[in-house]
Amino acid sequence: MALADRTGRNVDSGAPRWVVTFGDLMSLLLCFFVLLLSFSEMDRAKYKQVAGSLEKAFGVQRQSRTMDPPRGLRMIAKDFDQQLIPTAPREEFVVMQDREILGNEIRKQIETLSAELKDLVEVDAEGEQVTIRFMGESTFDSGKARIRAQMVPLLERLGQVLAGTEGDIVIAGHTDNVPILGGRFRSNLQLSGARAASVGDFLLERTPLDPRRLSTMAFGEYRPIADNESAAGRQKNRRVEIILTRLPPGYTAAETPPGTPSPP
Repeated sequence: MALADRTGRNVDSGAPRWVVTFGDLMSLLLCFFVLLLSFSEMDRAKYKQVAGSLEKAFGVQRQSRTMDPPRGLRMIAKDFDQQLIPTAPREEFVVMQDREILGNEIRKQIETLSAELKDLVEVDAEGEQVTIRFMGESTFDSGKARIRAQMVPLLERLGQVLAGTEGDIVIAGHTDNVPILGGRFRSNLQLSGARAASVGDFLLERTPLDPRRLSTMAFGEYRPIADNESAAGRQKNRRVEIILTRLPPGYTAAETPPGTPSPP
């Protein structure tokens, strides 16, 4: 369709108005598909670098620890930085789970004992600590510090299991409150210390335990776990405990000096 101007000449009226809207729409669609193509073939490392630059520009801070959510959280690529999420709770769970597995393994070893001795051995696995408790005359005869022959195979197997673990091993000796009259030891404290030392020496001589992990303690009659008024209570209090734990930094073994031969 042609129109006449003021001079009377015919002038083309141009394209219809809808063509402008259609052209804008096509341009937007073209940009959209170009962006899709560029994202599908992007370099992830470069994309993460660009995203990190944008993150810093908008004020997102990773290093500051706060209970409130940070400002300026971005909306892109959350799954790219999953590895940066703190893993301390998971590590604690793994440690606890390992202790439970170790406790179950030790219980299996105890199952090989006779019913009489098996009832005198307990295993507690709580948190980051495992306690193996030998009560009554399971390990020693009354008033003596020599390990009974029946317990030698079990102690050897336990030493093999503990050698494959991490942490400190504390051997604690306890007695009941019955006074010692005569004999080699002058007090219950000496008797409990001698029994703990006998178990420690046995583990070091017969198993591949690192000597730097092992320590002994003597408590005598002063830390009972049952009432000393009954025979059953005194039997529980006469015990030796092998404790797998983590001692405070001041009590752990120092680093081996250069040139020092490693333990056998």
